[in-house]
Amino acid sequence: MNQKGFTLIEMLIVLLVISVLLLIAIPNVTKHNSFINEKGCKAFLKTVEAQVQAFEMETGGKPTSVDDLITGGYLKEKKCPNGYDIVITNGVVSTSE
Repeated sequence: MNQKGFTLIEMLIVLLVISVLLLIAIPNVTKHNSFINEKGCKAFLKTVEAQVQAFEMETGGKPTSVDDLITGGYLKEKKCPNGYDIVITNGVVSTSE
């Protein structure tokens, strides 16, 4: 009986190696995901600041809220990638942490 195929021991070893790789990879992915969202929020804040300046140049006044930028067509959304709301106070852009 010379059958070709994998034995149960070989399959268990392969499953063990795959599970160890998953245990190593999953925490790294979740850690990098929060880092990416934080960087994305900082970049979005810079974009909103630029749109505030564009709003000031075109209208001659500062926007009172993010809704002014959205209704004027300067922005499409008012949330950062990490879920925080963007707030404009006296022309200064920040997040509502």
